Amino acid sequence: MNKLIIWLGFSAIFILMLSVPTLAERGPADLSISCDPVLQKGLERCLTILKLKQAAQRKDLSIVLVDITKPSRPRMAYINPNEMMYAASLPKIAILLGAFERIASGEMTLDEETHAKLAMMIRNSSNRAATEILNQVGKAYLADLLQSPRYRLYDPERNGGLWVGKEYSKSGVWKRDPLHNLSHGATALQVARFYYMLQTGQLVSPEHSRQMKDILADPAIKHKFVKGLESKDPDHRIYRKSGTWRQYHSDSAIIEHGGRRYIAVALAKSPLGGKWLSDLIVVMDDLITKSASN
Repeated sequence: MNKLIIWLGFSAIFILMLSVPTLAERGPADLSISCDPVLQKGLERCLTILKLKQAAQRKDLSIVLVDITKPSRPRMAYINPNEMMYAASLPKIAILLGAFERIASGEMTLDEETHAKLAMMIRNSSNRAATEILNQVGKAYLADLLQSPRYRLYDPERNGGLWVGKEYSKSGVWKRDPLHNLSHGATALQVARFYYMLQTGQLVSPEHSRQMKDILADPAIKHKFVKGLESKDPDHRIYRKSGTWRQYHSDSAIIEHGGRRYIAVALAKSPLGGKWLSDLIVVMDDLITKSASN
């Protein structure tokens, strides 16, 4: 009788273990509940050091920093995380997601030509490649995907997010975002959620997430985050997409270095925005390293 009870107990535990969803199966994580007070204070000190507090107060600067060395326990800090800003080429990551959703459903094929276009769109920020892929994916399809319950990468309850309402060409706007009338927009929090879901295999599927991350590697444009990190230590691994148009500067990345992995996103509105981002990534990289050792 005792053996039967023990066997039944182990069987119940085994069944329970099988029923617990993996990180990739749980759906998008809500990073807003993961704010780390130590990391937050450190990020605020970074702004003081770089004399960027006033820019943050004017909402000309938006930042999200997430330590994902332990993906199930993300540590986040932020400045104006839900501020919707014009993000230029950064929202091309949304087109990448749309393409892989189409690929997963068999409506597009990841052949050599398509892979090359995706790489040009992300690594070289090719507007021509982005426009061609966007039209293959479909503008309305992509808008619906970004607002879907599965992803919520554009969420009115969080002041917007990733939006692609225009081709990267001289053609007119298809549809501006519903809240802020932007053609290519983003919030730092939703971009950070994109990278978190990418890292944890929640975009399309674990295998498609891996393929997307590979395309985000090896950036060809060496400014902003890339410039700052290479001046500090060239041994960083960066999976990244940036954007630039006039006074609007943005950068976003998963960064791996020294056994640590983190997400950094920054959006700026200033002629000096490019320098802000180069300087910011250096102090944020130090912050992740030092906070981990404390």
